[in-house]
Amino acid sequence: MKSNLQLQRAEAKHAESIAHLVGELLQEIMSVTGVTSFHFDAVATAQRLNDWLTQQHYIVFIAVTESGMPIGFISLTQCYALYAEGSFGIIPECYVQPAYRSQGVGAQLITQARQFAHAQGWQRLEVTTPSLPAFEATLAFYQQQGFEISGGRKLKLTV
Repeated sequence: MKSNLQLQRAEAKHAESIAHLVGELLQEIMSVTGVTSFHFDAVATAQRLNDWLTQQHYIVFIAVTESGMPIGFISLTQCYALYAEGSFGIIPECYVQPAYRSQGVGAQLITQARQFAHAQGWQRLEVTTPSLPAFEATLAFYQQQGFEISGGRKLKLTV
């Protein structure tokens, strides 16, 4: 990571800035895949994140420049499953702005997430990549960080 960048645990006051980054992430996914698969509302996202951070249901680490500008983040939440032998962490989102990629920012975010997971006693971390083959580089990044392919495609059912 560039020496003028630092990682910090996000607080509710960071919700608006992180929501902006979430919007960038979702727009990038939709642009690359050509599918409008997300309906992003920045205000609602910031409010939701503010609530989750305040309640400590959602953990976010942000990478910020020396001037305090967030340029990337990773989010974590706890899950439970019998197959995972207890509690484990899910990484719902991980994003670094394109201008800061390939500079170690993402690797530092993953390291921070791994350290947090260990401190929580989680058995593992899980992450789902966006659609392949469009996001092969994303898959390769996670594999370089030690993640292994462990299952099939992620499916969803809107209820």
